[in-house]
Amino acid sequence: MSETQLEQDFQNKIDSGEVIEPKDWMPERYRKQLIRMMSQHAHSEVVGMLPEGNWITRAPSLARKAILLAKVQDEAGHGLYIYSATETLGIDRQEMNNQLHSGKAKYSSIFNYPTLTWADMGSIGWLVDGAAIVNQTALAKCSYGPYARAMVRICKEENFHNKQGYQLLAYLMRGTKEQQEMAQESMNRWWWPSLMMFGPSDTNSPNSGELMRWKVKLHSNDNLRQRFIDRTVPQAEAIGLTIPDPNLKWNETTRHYDHSDIDWAEFQNVIAGNGPCNRDRIRARVKADSDGLWVREAAASYAKKHFPN
Repeated sequence: MSETQLEQDFQNKIDSGEVIEPKDWMPERYRKQLIRMMSQHAHSEVVGMLPEGNWITRAPSLARKAILLAKVQDEAGHGLYIYSATETLGIDRQEMNNQLHSGKAKYSSIFNYPTLTWADMGSIGWLVDGAAIVNQTALAKCSYGPYARAMVRICKEENFHNKQGYQLLAYLMRGTKEQQEMAQESMNRWWWPSLMMFGPSDTNSPNSGELMRWKVKLHSNDNLRQRFIDRTVPQAEAIGLTIPDPNLKWNETTRHYDHSDIDWAEFQNVIAGNGPCNRDRIRARVKADSDGLWVREAAASYAKKHFPN
C-alpha cells in the first residue's frame, strides 16, 4: 500500500472517531507532533513542582504543608504518567530530559514566574491548574489512546488542586486587610500569564490546524482561553477578587466576556528563555538529574542482576 493511501486511511480513522494506539500505523509527522506536545506537557508537570516546592518549608500550618506536599507529589506523578505515554511513541525518557535541559524542548511559560507570597499557592491551584483543566479535559478525548487515558486520572487530581487553591484564596479574602491585599496582588500577577498558558492566538499558532485535523486538539487556543475566562470571572466575583483587566465586561450578544488584548511580546520573551525564572528552572532540573544519576544506575544494576531476562 502506498504512503498516500496509508495517510488517507489514517485520516479516515481519525474522522470516524477511532482511537489511535501505539502499534497502529501513523504518519511520522503525527508521531513527532505528539512527542513535541506530550513531552512539553510532561516537562511542565515536573518543572511545575518547583514554584510550589519553594513554599513547602514556609507553609503557615502543618495542615497547609501536608496539602502542599500532596499536591507537589501529584504533579510528579502526572509527569511520570505522560512520560510513560510518550515513550509508547518510540522516544526514550532520558532523551526527553536531554531535550529539556538543552532548551530544545519547552514547557509551559507559566512556570517561569516566581512565587513571591503564600497567596501564590492559591493562585496557582485556582488559576494555573484551572487553565490546565480546561485544556486537559479536552485532551482526555484526543485521538491518541495513551495520552487520552493518562488525562482521565490527571484531570481528577487537577480538579482537587483547583478547589484547594480557590479555597485558600477564599480564606484569605475573609481574613485581615493585609491578607486580602496579598490575595489580590497575587491575582494581579498570575491572571495574564494564566491566559497565556493556552498558547498564541489562533491566527499565530503554527501547530493548531494540523493538531485539530488529527483530533489531538479538539478546540482552538482562543476557544479554550474563552472557556477559562467565562468560568473564572464569576468565581473571582464570588470571593471578592477583582480581575486585573479594565476592559473585562459581559457581552450580551456573544454570551461571553470581552477582555483586553494579551501582551504577546511578553509571552514570546518568556518562551525564548528570558522570563524571570527560566534559567533557575532549567538549572534546578539539570542538578536534579545529575544528583539522581547514582539512583538510576543502582536501580539498573539491581534489575540486571536479579531480572536478567
